[in-house]
Amino acid sequence: MRLVALWLILFAAYAATLGVPARPGLDYAGSEPHHLLAAESIVSDHDVDLRDDYADRAYASWYPRELKTDGREIGGRLVEPHGIGFAALIAPAYALGGARAVQAEMAMLLALAFVFAALLARRLVPEPWATTGVALAGLSPPALAASTTIAPGVAAAAALTGAAVCALAVRERPRVRYVGCGALLLAVLPWLGWSFAIPGLVVAYALVTWTMRERRRLAALIAGEALAGSLLFYATLNDRFYGGITPRSAGAGDEPSFPLGYAARIPRLASLWLDRDFGLLRWAPVLGLVFFAAWLLYRSRRDQLARVAPARRETEAAAKLALGILGAQVAVTAFAGMSPLEGAAFPGVALVAALPAAGALTSWGLRHVPRPLAGVLAAVTLGTGAWVVIAGRDGHIGGWLDVRSDAPWGPLVNGFPHFDGAPVWPALACALLLAGLAALALRERRAAGEWRRSVAAARTSRALH
Repeated sequence: MRLVALWLILFAAYAATLGVPARPGLDYAGSEPHHLLAAESIVSDHDVDLRDDYADRAYASWYPRELKTDGREIGGRLVEPHGIGFAALIAPAYALGGARAVQAEMAMLLALAFVFAALLARRLVPEPWATTGVALAGLSPPALAASTTIAPGVAAAAALTGAAVCALAVRERPRVRYVGCGALLLAVLPWLGWSFAIPGLVVAYALVTWTMRERRRLAALIAGEALAGSLLFYATLNDRFYGGITPRSAGAGDEPSFPLGYAARIPRLASLWLDRDFGLLRWAPVLGLVFFAAWLLYRSRRDQLARVAPARRETEAAAKLALGILGAQVAVTAFAGMSPLEGAAFPGVALVAALPAAGALTSWGLRHVPRPLAGVLAAVTLGTGAWVVIAGRDGHIGGWLDVRSDAPWGPLVNGFPHFDGAPVWPALACALLLAGLAALALRERRAAGEWRRSVAAARTSRALH
């Protein structure tokens, strides 16, 4: 019942965001019209050629302006770099109720993703911490903004988190159904977007490895073959329709040069979290507990708590898997995605596929921080989420892509570095952060050395007596 209540609460909150436009006068912006037009082509023409859809202005009912293609003609067909998988997923909902029905589908899928995250969190902490931490992440401004955004990351969040739950279930009960469900969910990820395959590989490695550890080699082989077959078919189909192994081949965007182009994007790793306007922690400070959860995992591994309490192994496995998902998605977004400073989406929406995993880690951190601090983080995050939705519905903000406000920090917001402005403060903030991490690593290395020496001395003393 707790999981059902969580889904209902999240879905109700997400439904409340339907009145918030993407931009002033536009319910859909960015890539959303292109996804909807691809669904329209599948429903009406049963193909992926968008020439006639653009010529007939098939988008006029939900996009009042002139929509220009971001793709090109390949083999006599006009295709766009968004792929066919997500369009096929939303086509049934579009056929039933148009664009609004697709938004409702997104809300249901994201709520389901956070329910999966609650199951993941239960392997880290007991209730009510598991559901509470996930609910806070699910009601944060980034999740609210993503909930009715027509983007493949929402569907990827449900597939990725569900596959992680299946992988962890294999550790407890190596059933073929868990392996099969996990492999099926992972096989869907490339079709939603090539970038989701990277965190999917983290889960796939865990699924296959843990299945083989339980001596279910045939099930592991079937899962591996299913994943490899999906990737092969994906690359083959894309090469035929889009002129490359991914749909991005049909786009006109320039890829950064290697290695200098990618090296120049390293600051994005910090801006995704810390930027004054687009940083995740600026809008959802409760997600800072993710870093505390990483610290808890490190301390657990360093102190070898699993030797004292065998159940701790399951906690560490779940934490490592969630951190792997989040870390992979952050890396992909930073190095291969659009710059978070370009205003392509509300802050954090680019990371929506990993937000449920971050919610599970938040639950772990929430249990171990002082309650006053947990209360402040929760109140600030929930208050900001409620303000964004209410202000958006009342027209006090331009839309999800045009939010400009000092909430919830007021004048303190200037303490966050502005990566799109003068480089001094962002560089100083990153330098201080790196210096702090280096000092912490040195301190922990010394502590670990002292601990090993004390253990060795104790063993020697026992041997002498």
